[in-house]
Amino acid sequence: MALTRRPAVLVTRILPEEALRRIAEACDVDLWQGPLAMPRQELLGRVAGKAGIVALLTDRIDEELLDAAGPGLRVVANYAVGYDNIDVDACSCRGVLVTNTPDVLTESTADMAWALMLAASRRVAEGDRFVRSAEPWIWDPGMMLGWDVHHKTLGLVGFGRIAQAVAQRALGFGMRVVYQSRHAAPAGIERRLGAARLDLDALLAEADVVSLHVPLTPETRHLIGAAQLRRMKPTAVLVNTARGPVVDEAALVEALRRGDIFAAGLDVYEREPEVTAELRGLPNVVLVPHLGSASVETRLAMGMLAAENLLAALAGRRPRALVNGEAWRG
Repeated sequence: MALTRRPAVLVTRILPEEALRRIAEACDVDLWQGPLAMPRQELLGRVAGKAGIVALLTDRIDEELLDAAGPGLRVVANYAVGYDNIDVDACSCRGVLVTNTPDVLTESTADMAWALMLAASRRVAEGDRFVRSAEPWIWDPGMMLGWDVHHKTLGLVGFGRIAQAVAQRALGFGMRVVYQSRHAAPAGIERRLGAARLDLDALLAEADVVSLHVPLTPETRHLIGAAQLRRMKPTAVLVNTARGPVVDEAALVEALRRGDIFAAGLDVYEREPEVTAELRGLPNVVLVPHLGSASVETRLAMGMLAAENLLAALAGRRPRALVNGEAWRG
């Protein structure tokens, strides 16, 4: 059915201009323009009476917020592929649709995983800091040695869209690819990517690079802890572009200090945006501020998909990227 009046929507952060313009063409937009996440009490106050929310992963959408929004709320359009910030069951019980932005950020996030993989293995960030320090130096055969990535074993924990895109890039490096997943990938995908399924313990023991690609759930929280880090090679690199709490950060700090693993590359953090002093003080970890999807093209595509999802739900159409299909009434 067509929109009969302009619904009121809350957009919790400044999005790419084209996406905001698309939403504003059909809706009355309440836009939070602060540089940081909207304070919780502000969010609870401004959500009242809204028909839709465009939320970010920093916004907690729970029973309290749904109560504050009232019965007119129809859709929460998350500007992210993950939706661990949303109580999906609570939304479904109230008939509130939840959408996300899959697919459009797959390739960019795979690029970032590779950037971290190479930077950590070859000590790129450490070398950059050294040169900027203006310390005197001269080329030396033993200076700042790292480990090759080519023709090594890449272990992917999780084997969804992003992990498969990472595996595709590994073909160009002549890498052996192994993966861990609850379910085996279709045989055609395994053949195309040269990928073999292992259990987690075997993957950790065999991989030279371990890259994490699982959603954050109760089962995956601290999936990589002290015991798992001890199973890895002392020459191995751990990369996380998934969600921070998948890794026990305190255990990772100790493993890096002791040399249980060679290095790590992190895009996400256990208590994001907080990054502990212990982690920041280690030379053998590359740290970036959740940049997995941070390209101009990808952030625009995410915004346009979030807008499309929002407007479809408000117009009574099934959104393209609907998370909770059970809440769809048709």
